[in-house]
Amino acid sequence: MTRQDLDPAELGLRVYPWLNSVVVPRPIAWVSSRSAAGVDNLAPHSFFTVAGVDPPVLSFTSVGEKDTLRNVRATREFVVCMATEPLTEKVNATATDFPADTSEFDVVGLTRETSAKVAPPRVAESPVALECRYVDERSFGSCTVVFGEVVHLSVAESVLHDGRPEITLLRPMARLGANEWSTIGEVSDHRRIPWSELSA
Repeated sequence: MTRQDLDPAELGLRVYPWLNSVVVPRPIAWVSSRSAAGVDNLAPHSFFTVAGVDPPVLSFTSVGEKDTLRNVRATREFVVCMATEPLTEKVNATATDFPADTSEFDVVGLTRETSAKVAPPRVAESPVALECRYVDERSFGSCTVVFGEVVHLSVAESVLHDGRPEITLLRPMARLGANEWSTIGEVSDHRRIPWSELSA
């Protein structure tokens, strides 16, 4: 195949759309935080993943110093709510550059739900909430990766099947390149193949 080769050092910030378009799909951390002044903030972050399980740690990246990052640094708490297909328009609306003294919950029309172990509220309309306490951060230029330990997990019974979250009931949204979003699409099942079978 014919390839186009690119040097990130020459691209500078223009590398962003390239990475966004090829590292796909990306889950969305819909992060709820509370400022030191008590204003509830809600914003989507698509540079997001599980960073560890013992202890359970999540990470999300703030591209630039946004309200979420400032709030988490000040209060050391946040909640990651799941961005689902029915909530897509509201998730997207919370990505707007709201003034720091204005809560996305109120403007977008979302319901606060009291968290069990942290001060920032959950999004009541979201079926999953992961309450976190800040444990560390690492900056790479203008981007900061925030790590938070999951101290409480809340999942709606409506998305459970056989005692665990079921993907077609969760209906998570993902981010792709440019302004593209994606549903979960077709789901296939593949068991992990042991070496004894592969080597036979």
